[in-house]
Amino acid sequence: MYRDCAGAISEILQDQRGINMEKQAVYSMTEGSPAGLLLKFTIPMLIGNLFQQFYNMVDSIVVGRFVGANALASVGATGSLNFLLFAMSFGISAGVGVVVSQHFGAGQMDMVEKSIINGMYLLAVVSVIMGMIGITSARWVLTVLDTPEAILDDAVTYMRVSCAGILAIAAYNGVASVLRALGDSRTPLYFMMAACFVNIGLDLLFVILFGWSVFGVALATVIAQLVAAVGAFTYALRRIAYFRIQKENRPPRKDIMLRCFRLGIPIAMQNALIAFSCIFLQKIVNGFGENVVAANTALGRIEQLVQQPYNSLGAALTTYTGQNIGAGKTDRVKQGYRAGFRSVIVFSIVMLIPCQLFGRQIVGVFVTEPEVIAIGAKGLSITSWFYFFLGMIYVARSVLNGAGDAAFAMINGLMEVAGRVGFALPLTMIPFIGVWGIFLTTGLTWALTGIVSMGRYHSGKWEFKGIS
Repeated sequence: MYRDCAGAISEILQDQRGINMEKQAVYSMTEGSPAGLLLKFTIPMLIGNLFQQFYNMVDSIVVGRFVGANALASVGATGSLNFLLFAMSFGISAGVGVVVSQHFGAGQMDMVEKSIINGMYLLAVVSVIMGMIGITSARWVLTVLDTPEAILDDAVTYMRVSCAGILAIAAYNGVASVLRALGDSRTPLYFMMAACFVNIGLDLLFVILFGWSVFGVALATVIAQLVAAVGAFTYALRRIAYFRIQKENRPPRKDIMLRCFRLGIPIAMQNALIAFSCIFLQKIVNGFGENVVAANTALGRIEQLVQQPYNSLGAALTTYTGQNIGAGKTDRVKQGYRAGFRSVIVFSIVMLIPCQLFGRQIVGVFVTEPEVIAIGAKGLSITSWFYFFLGMIYVARSVLNGAGDAAFAMINGLMEVAGRVGFALPLTMIPFIGVWGIFLTTGLTWALTGIVSMGRYHSGKWEFKGIS
């Protein structure tokens, strides 16, 4: 169960602001049952992530069923590129969250404020730069990746609109990352739920009524993220004292931004390397034609949904680890890792069964073309056997990131590249494997990365990281 911070931390806040900490939605994870804390943090995160994935799935369902398989393929063809362009802001957001959680766990309240404001300065600049790069390079890079001509124009449109909204996406992720670093996983859920309903309504309006096709889907997503960002930021200003930055804490601090950057850039590079490996795989997928691209897009949406229990658990472990590292409680971090390991076993079994038994029905939610459904269902039956390794990537990576083990993030990204680049071409060139090598590559990459991630954790190097 969460325990409100008390004692010295509460006295500091009362002395500085006259605010009782119990009135703030912040929670310490440095005491109490690790499994209970992680569960209580994970459930709201999971619900929020499921809502986020749900409206991503609605995008795919709307274009796949009301526009066609080619429109779905055009959305899917940009997925890895968008992830690459968003990787920097995602990484900086994560870095800010780690810095905030460690200072919060150590009771350094002024540094929490300074970390928040300086992290937001850094995040804004990075997001604008990456958005401009994406908008200007969209057609060129999609052409280089051999995107089929039939879907190229729609893919360019989707990518440009998505990149134009990167600042809204980064703003929501930045505020949400800080709230979670302070132990509040519920509030981001509420605003993500609101964004979900906005996105669904706008999808139906823009695509079905206005006939805006792929442009409408992209625009609906950007508007929904803007709603979530504005809502979360307004809430934080009203309810969380740390967001009402004192004047003396507002000036830019190079040392704090460098620390956020130092912890965030390896995570950003990890995401960028993962995105690069996915882009490499996407180029191979494109070579098999529109039906395989559409099937792989549908499968990607399903796997994003499957990953949400792992992703939510990972977010909980990052905050939990950051706070406990800040408090010098490494034994509690180990207890949290063991609780995460057990949870992954349960999640993996629960999700494996429907993927094996009802693959056609699941893929059929996104598309109606029988050939696309058949390809997607077979791919799902292959990748689902590797879910345990996928889950352990999240568990080990989150503990290591929360501890400030920045070097591992690069190792993790390199393993993803080694897997997708190393397995994809050889497997797809084997005659009796062919197109199925695409999906086997995904599973084997998860296995390779998961084993390396667990090895890094058990090496114990993360125990010597922390606030510097």
